[in-house]
Order: sequence, then structure tokens, then C-alpha cells
Amino acid sequence: MTSSVVISGSGLWKPNHSISNEELVDAYNAHAEQFNHQHQKAIEQGELKSKPLSSAEFIEKASGIKSRYVYMKEGVLDIDRMRPNIPERTDDELSDQAEMAIHAAKDALKAANKKPEDIDVVIVACAYTQRSYPALAIEVQGALGIKGFAFDMLVACSAATFALHRAYEMIAAGTAKAVLVINPELTSPQVNYCDRDSHFIFGDVSTAMVVESAVTANSEHVFEIMSTKAVTQYSNNIRSNFGYVSRANDADPFAEDKLFHQEGRKVFKEVCPMAVEHISEHLARHHLSSKDVSRWWLHQANINMNNLISRKLFDRQPTLKEAPIVLDTFANTASAGSIIAFYLYHNDLKSGDIGLLCSFGAGYSIGSLVLKKR
Repeated sequence: MTSSVVISGSGLWKPNHSISNEELVDAYNAHAEQFNHQHQKAIEQGELKSKPLSSAEFIEKASGIKSRYVYMKEGVLDIDRMRPNIPERTDDELSDQAEMAIHAAKDALKAANKKPEDIDVVIVACAYTQRSYPALAIEVQGALGIKGFAFDMLVACSAATFALHRAYEMIAAGTAKAVLVINPELTSPQVNYCDRDSHFIFGDVSTAMVVESAVTANSEHVFEIMSTKAVTQYSNNIRSNFGYVSRANDADPFAEDKLFHQEGRKVFKEVCPMAVEHISEHLARHHLSSKDVSRWWLHQANINMNNLISRKLFDRQPTLKEAPIVLDTFANTASAGSIIAFYLYHNDLKSGDIGLLCSFGAGYSIGSLVLKKR
């Protein structure tokens, strides 16, 4: 490697539609009461469990989330539907996720002072893709007029950081001059809006970053990638079983177990210490401690997880300037959360300031990057 690798631009696109906790709870509670009434006899006989009611206060206390953006609001609050109503597009039309990706990509290219012809690799990395093939990344590449190659990556909530790792390695190896990493997180179709413990967790959004050699970077805000670190450890506690094999299983492809579900308490107990150890070891590579880090762009899944991890690293509660929180208005946006935090909170850093970008999620998987403002 002859020069350092940098992040030279980031992008963000959010849908026009937002749903507050109050709206979500009103719909869920009406659905739950309707379900309990319709199945009263089976519930009384112990054949079914009644659906518990929820509240906006419960959601905010459990997660820190107050609202979330959704790609399509219609249908989500319909108690007889409880899922977004997204019209199907033809094979000749741009797919929903590709459209989301292009919005964020154009924003990142503008921030990096780059044109499509300056990019030679596109990576679309997210928790879900709406189809198996052709790759969404290739669709986006074609729509933007980018030459070279493109591919999709699925690493759940660590997809964005893992894709940035691949971009870093390609630039360092000289196999690419500039890589566009995009995270179109269309999560709402996989949310079980009939489940009190998970119906509020996710939101839709799209983010993007440009990774290139420091030699070619000419944007206003450039961050050197000092190093990357990743770890995976198999766990069954966060799961989504939707897939084409359901057809061969003769199973309902939209049953509850095929949608997002988790053992939340186990995840909290197991992921938090993993994240603290991972981050501490990564900083130690550079003889750094948490006190040397000016900004923490952490995964945005749950306020209580972030607070615990931050307190373990800081030995105190960090300020919102040190460790920004965006999940209050965006909710958990899968892999895009830490990228949103970076996008919204990086311009004020000074030359030489250190930042840490980290995501953690299903798998389990954790990915991090130590960054330095140029």
C-alpha cells in the first residue's frame, strides 16, 4: 500500500413517511383487541395466547425510539393488514431498493466530489435484499452509469461496516481506485407489526459512503481509515427465516418465524460485553484508549445497549456530542444506523481527531473502523 485509504464522502436518504410511537401503538392495540375478541374462546381454553397491549412509554423506555421512517406508510396502520402496502414493480422498472440506494449514492458522490466515472466498484450491503438476482448492486451500477463491477453483501446489522472493510482492502490492494458502498435498508416488509415486542424496532433508510485513496481525495471532510476489525460468533438469538426454501418445506413463507424475531434479553446480555471487548482491542492496536476518541458512531439498535457499552468504555455516561444517538427518530435501521450517526455528526471534527465507527448485530457479527480526520 503506497498511500492511506480514506472515506471522502457520505450520503443519506430518508423516506417521506414517518410513524410515531403513538400512531404505531394505536394501530397495534386496536389489532390486539380485535384478535383477542375474535379468538376469545380459544384463549380461554389455553389454545392461544392473548395479545398484550402496548404503550408509547413502554417503547421509548425499552428502546429509546420515538418514531421511525417507513418506505410506505399505507397498510402499516391498517389493523386488518398490519404490513406496508408496496405496489409490485415490473421487471423493466427500477426496483424499490435500487431507487433508495441511488438517492443515497448521489448524495455521497456529491460530498466526495466524485462523478460516476470516478467509481469502479459498487457494493450494496444491507440486512435484506428484495430479490436474489440480478444483484441490486449491478442494477444500481447500471442506473448510475458506473463501469467496473458490483456485488451485494448480506451481514445483517454489520453489513455496512463489513462492506467498508472490503472497500478498504480493495483500495489498499490496488484492485480499485474508488468504491461506492450503499446501504438501502428496506426493513419494514420484514417487521411483524402484530408482535408487541418487535413491531416498533425498525425503520427504513438508505446510506452511502465513498472509499478511495488519500491521493485522489479532494473533498472537504476526509477521514483516514487507520484500521478495520471484524468478528463473528454464531448465535440463534436474532433470526429471520424468510427464504425460497419455504416453498419446498410446504411452509407458510410469511409465518411469524419467517419474519424478524429475537430473544432480546439474551442479545443484550451477550452482545454488550462482546462489543466492549471488540472495541477495546481495536483501539489497543493503535495504543489508544476511549479517552483518545473524539466521536463514537455506534450501531443504533437500542438506547440501553448503547448506554451500557459507552459506560463500560468511558467509565461514565458519554455526552450526546461524544456518542450521538439517532435511533430516537430513525429507530433501528439495521446496518445503516452507525452511518447515519457519522453522516449527521462528523463535520465539526478537527484535523487529527479520532473517531470510531462500529456496528453489531445478528450472527453475532461486529465490525469497526478507527478513523482519523485529515
